[in-house]
Amino acid sequence: MLPTTVSLISQLWAALQSPAFVALGSPISWLELVAFVLALWMVVCNMRVKLLAWPLAIVSSLMYFALFWEGRLYGEAALQLLFAALAGWGWWQWRFGRRADGSALQVRRLGLAGLLRPTLLTLAAWPLLGWFLARHTDSPLPYWDAFPTVASLLGQWLLARKYEENWPTWVVVNVVSVVLFGLKGYWLTVLLYAGFIPMSFWGWRAWRQAGLAAARA
Repeated sequence: MLPTTVSLISQLWAALQSPAFVALGSPISWLELVAFVLALWMVVCNMRVKLLAWPLAIVSSLMYFALFWEGRLYGEAALQLLFAALAGWGWWQWRFGRRADGSALQVRRLGLAGLLRPTLLTLAAWPLLGWFLARHTDSPLPYWDAFPTVASLLGQWLLARKYEENWPTWVVVNVVSVVLFGLKGYWLTVLLYAGFIPMSFWGWRAWRQAGLAAARA
């Protein structure tokens, strides 16, 4: 039974790595294509505050981990594993999480004062991670790789706690990611993250309206 299972997994992995099509001279694997579709679906669910976003985040993150590890983007690859773990936490937060007063989580603003400390921690962590990747891995773009890695952690925490400020954070992350993935030739992922930019603005607007509605209730 075990050899058969290993063989099936190997065949599936080979199929996912095979090219689905070619874009701008770079082959787009089935792995990247499926991860692209799941990630896009995930963001739509986030915009609508749908719980389905979190299991989609887990699966797409694991697929992107495999893609980025193969491309030697170790910061982004490690981030995807952390994303998968944080998605489990975010899933629990949206389902069972509570505010300080014991009420269920609702879409709300953190405010500039509340955002200051986590933002400063993120900016401090960026060069430290970039230095680590430059010194201890063969990452070809250590500092480009490091910034979206640490900034995404901030965005993920804000999203899980239903803070409106997650959306402008994702705007910044997505802009930098477009450049990073373009340098690596992941053109379908470039398209995905470029699409994420206007979607983040739409999500920001939708959550702003939801927050105002909740405040009036």
